[in-house]
Amino acid sequence: MNQIKISNALKFAFLAAAILVSGIAISAQSDASQQNKIGRAGTFAIVGARIVTVSGAVIENGTVVIRDGKITAVGVGAAIPSGAERIDGKGLSVFPGMIDASTNMGLAEIPQGANATMDVQEVGTMNANAKAITGINPHSSHINVTRVNGITTVLSHPTGGTVSGQGAVINLNGARQEDMAVVPVHSLVINFPRVTGGGGGFGGGGFGGGQQANFNDLIRRRDEAVEDLKKTFREVEAYAKVVEAYQKDKSLPTPTTSLRLEAMIPYVRGQKPIVFTAERERDIRAIAKFVADTKVKGIIVGGQDAWKAADELKKNNIAVIYTNIYGLPVQQDDPYDYLFEAPSKMLAAGVKFSISTGDTGAEARDLPYHAGLAGAYGLGKDEALKAVTLYPAQILGIDDRLGSIEVGKMANVVVADGDLLDPRTNIKYVFIGGRLIPLTSRHTELFDSFKDRK
Repeated sequence: MNQIKISNALKFAFLAAAILVSGIAISAQSDASQQNKIGRAGTFAIVGARIVTVSGAVIENGTVVIRDGKITAVGVGAAIPSGAERIDGKGLSVFPGMIDASTNMGLAEIPQGANATMDVQEVGTMNANAKAITGINPHSSHINVTRVNGITTVLSHPTGGTVSGQGAVINLNGARQEDMAVVPVHSLVINFPRVTGGGGGFGGGGFGGGQQANFNDLIRRRDEAVEDLKKTFREVEAYAKVVEAYQKDKSLPTPTTSLRLEAMIPYVRGQKPIVFTAERERDIRAIAKFVADTKVKGIIVGGQDAWKAADELKKNNIAVIYTNIYGLPVQQDDPYDYLFEAPSKMLAAGVKFSISTGDTGAEARDLPYHAGLAGAYGLGKDEALKAVTLYPAQILGIDDRLGSIEVGKMANVVVADGDLLDPRTNIKYVFIGGRLIPLTSRHTELFDSFKDRK
């Protein structure tokens, strides 16, 4: 009898598992087909719209022409090509597509409880050879959810370890990674060694409590870790010289290939930027010193206290990708708007910055509202818009292609019925690479499915 019960239980378990798996497969197929809508190309003319160029003056009643994936005309009375599809822009505004310069877009799908959908980090501490572009899922649900809110481009990068890997700048459209790539191998991500200890503040273990480590020990550990990182940089340079010597003289011993060291060469030599993660002033100053000592191109992601280290950031030409608008105050006695005001303080101090969600992907769609909050807390509307369009393009080195409405730039264009940073605004049209994108996503499909239920 017990065997029969066990047998029936196993049959039931297998049946339930089969139903679950088939349901997931059907759901995934449905979602994939929905995500694979890459829009349609053509020649378009947005006529009679308010054009917010970002890089110049606002044009109150003008035309934007899109052709062959580029913006080919902007202004009052711009010539409209024969056969162009006209879009009535009356009562609408045209903006450049927004750019989120720190995400894990396409690398993370379901962070809680579905490890197979997470590809944000590799094992070990040194993974410079890991490239985000090879792991990005073009059919991630997060892509459509994000782009229909006016975000057209992101920097997607790995996390974890000391040297996490290399990020990619991608457009949120395309059936393959190579179709999405703006800069497929853009920057190296380094989680810079920092001074950490238990207790204190919201961000350090709660409202106080916790065992405090000796501060001098913490400094010593941080300094040792930084020295180890510098040692790695020296190894990279030595490796590069050996490889170059062998390329010139094949009679020399063949060097042993190291993918990790080889991947770091352009970053160690200052040819490509390094993204350092840091929040506190002391760690940001330590990064500035590291950048000065090693002569690399540095960008900081995080930057809670970046405005406090403005002198060192400016001196070493280090920009900040700020990711803390939705964060809680760090210290117990910080005012509630401490993180909201940080971008305005960076602007006042002359620090180059942009605003990012810093999100894995699901909530990158909130980027305009992050900027809107900063705008309301001292940054101002115009600068807030630049902080998610032109400024991230400049920091990422793609402002010759993206970030503003200008002739010759890639046609990543958003048309809306109001202020782009206002949650009440509706996005009416989105163009990515000149393709008119369907305004559909998992969210719109679920809304349509359930809106009439009573």
